[in-house]
Amino acid sequence: MQFPESWLREFCNPPLSTSQLADTLTMAGLEVEERQPVAPPFHGIVVGEIKDAIQHPNADRLRVCQVDVGGPDLLTIVCGAPNARVGIKVPCAMVGAELPPGEDGKPFLIKVGKLRGVESFGMLCSARELKLSEDHGGLLELASDAPVGQDIRQHLNLDDTLFTLKLTPNLAHCLSVYGVARELSALTGAPLQKPVFAAAPVTHADVLPVKVSAPDLCGRFSGRIVRGVNPKAATPAWMVDRLARCGQRSVTALVDISNYVMFEFGRPSHIFDLDKIHGGLEVRWGQAGESLKLLNGNTVTVDAQVGVIADAAQVESLAGIMGGDATAVSDDTQNVYVEAAFWWPKAIAGRSRRFNFATDAGHRFERGVDPELTVAHLERITQLIVDICGTPQTSCGPIDDQRVAMPQPAVVTLRVARAAKVLGMPLTQAQCAQALTGLGLPVVEGDGVLSVTAPSYRFDIQIEEDLIEEVARVVGYDNLPATPPQAPITAKIRPEARRGEFAVRRAVAALGYQETINFSFVDERWEHELAGNPAPIKLLNPIASQMSVMRSSLLGSLLQVLKFNQDRKAQRVRVFELGRVFLRDDAVASSDTTVQGFNQPMRLAGLAVGACDEPEWGVKERAVDFFDVKGDLEALLAPVQATFVAATHPAMHPGRCAKVVVQGVDVGFVGELHPKWRQSYELNQAPILFEVDLDAVLAREVPRFKTVPKFQAVERDIAVLVDERVTHDALMAAIWAAPVDGVLRDALLFDIYRPKVPATGAAPAAEKSMAVRLTLNTRDESALTEAQIESAVAAVVATLAEKIGARQRT
Repeated sequence: MQFPESWLREFCNPPLSTSQLADTLTMAGLEVEERQPVAPPFHGIVVGEIKDAIQHPNADRLRVCQVDVGGPDLLTIVCGAPNARVGIKVPCAMVGAELPPGEDGKPFLIKVGKLRGVESFGMLCSARELKLSEDHGGLLELASDAPVGQDIRQHLNLDDTLFTLKLTPNLAHCLSVYGVARELSALTGAPLQKPVFAAAPVTHADVLPVKVSAPDLCGRFSGRIVRGVNPKAATPAWMVDRLARCGQRSVTALVDISNYVMFEFGRPSHIFDLDKIHGGLEVRWGQAGESLKLLNGNTVTVDAQVGVIADAAQVESLAGIMGGDATAVSDDTQNVYVEAAFWWPKAIAGRSRRFNFATDAGHRFERGVDPELTVAHLERITQLIVDICGTPQTSCGPIDDQRVAMPQPAVVTLRVARAAKVLGMPLTQAQCAQALTGLGLPVVEGDGVLSVTAPSYRFDIQIEEDLIEEVARVVGYDNLPATPPQAPITAKIRPEARRGEFAVRRAVAALGYQETINFSFVDERWEHELAGNPAPIKLLNPIASQMSVMRSSLLGSLLQVLKFNQDRKAQRVRVFELGRVFLRDDAVASSDTTVQGFNQPMRLAGLAVGACDEPEWGVKERAVDFFDVKGDLEALLAPVQATFVAATHPAMHPGRCAKVVVQGVDVGFVGELHPKWRQSYELNQAPILFEVDLDAVLAREVPRFKTVPKFQAVERDIAVLVDERVTHDALMAAIWAAPVDGVLRDALLFDIYRPKVPATGAAPAAEKSMAVRLTLNTRDESALTEAQIESAVAAVVATLAEKIGARQRT
């Protein structure tokens, strides 16, 4: 909300500087987001009156003017403005004056000049030259009663400051200059100039019939007929100026009056052309298929969720948001109907956003506008209409005031001890009562308890914490004490056998992955297809239709990132996410960090697609495959050795998927994306994905010291024939199970051989040869003997024969 400081001081003028005034408002919760001067710095410009204007003898577009600036002599000034004429008063920059800086940042100095042979002793200025607006159609014409010779800054009040407030939704009562002044009076104790609304004399008895059919939409509707107005009347300069300083351009006098009262007292209203209304008006909810052309030129279709004001023929206005074009006032308007209503905030909230626009009226009504002052504000609007647009034929009708469903004031109790505890500072009952009373809140005192009946303009006061906030605002947030914690602060030391999450992030990034952060709200389709979750946790109020459930897997989010990058021609993508998933689990009880019935574990997921490495001239490009990502997982889990067992997963290729097992516990999956999902999500290549429990990655073995063997290790190679179905894991499990008396240090599979099929159509070989290199060494200071070596190799071969039916090749 933007307004000039001078307007605020007309209602409340505390003995504070502009800076102090801004700080006072900010520390009370009315954040002054910006302060800026009304006009840039300049001097030497006064009010001048053109006494004579003749054609320049040597130029068709120039005039030689004689200008009175209050001195003994008239100034001769050459001017090229099209509206330079005798009798008008304009800003006149005299010799020695400085105009606002130009594009080069330097001020423009006025000197005696000669234009086409005629000396000019000054310059007549436009609004653009003074940087007051972008209007450069001619000289800035001042009011006819402007004192000649008066400094233009004083005459136009250009030393004023514009305040821009950033208000939170609970401060709707401050969405007007008077509302801010009311707060300022409570904060500083300066007197508040309360307005007096004189009733306009009623000179005819005409009343427009109005029916309020939706009391849940409109609680109060007030209106009156005013006849014989002049719609072409010029808006007074003071009103145009104030509207401009509030960020509102002048339209017509009738529209400007409505906008002015909205900024002045926070009361949005609407002025109808009475002669364009068919019959009477009805306030109701919209009906399917009804449409309305608005004042902004848009045509919208309403339904039963949108409030409207309709006449006997059509919808005429969006209730509390914007009027319709059909009944808008124009230059031909003679009679008007002025309405001021109370619309229930819940009936207006979010309606304008359905039509992709926002209005000042809707912004105020959806937060709450005082229902008790519709008649008083109607009198203020009537007064301005009569003063500005009145004619000898102007007449006012009686006010038709319908109180249909007025809100009931809330009675809220404040416990002084509770307020002191919440704010963390000692408070007395007198302090609390004084703060609330100063804000205009009626207080009834008890023993350590204050009861407050919320005024009609305070829709935000509903619970005790609202009153505590009001006390804190008046006391001043800057006056709240900085009290150090009473309990000792002890750092939570992470066990040595557990690394931190950031260490995991750095480790994954070191493997070439980039971290992504995604919403925990996902598309329900992802849960059904990629997580195999038929009943995901649904949100009661999703922020978007495609974010309606809580994720139980991170894979959908990573695929979305891949699709986004692929659509932008990214060929190589390696991303990961460390985040929380949400699962149903009846075993979970409520606590400070958990919610009953829901398990929220942390997971680590990654995705890789495209080339295995960045392009390099000396290496042939190879696409990333299952074993590359499996190796990345092994590096993350090291020194713990994981086992990979063939498995199935809803998101992964049935023949290229494995579950990750650590110390006998299933911790996740790794595999290639299922072909049907690759086709469904329109991916160019099949990515390799993994998802594991974060706890498994965080856990690590504490390093233990081991002596370095004094003697070099011995290597022996063995080759065994095994059944084709024997896996690498089964082979290694059998080797390490052999009774070798602790001399086996390592076992490495370095070759697999399958015999060639002798003829076309013959059955493939049922056996394969697997070659393993064994590394042997002792744990003590003695060297291995040949007998020990032969015994260990024989034990390995015997165990292989026993456990997997292997035969040693000769």
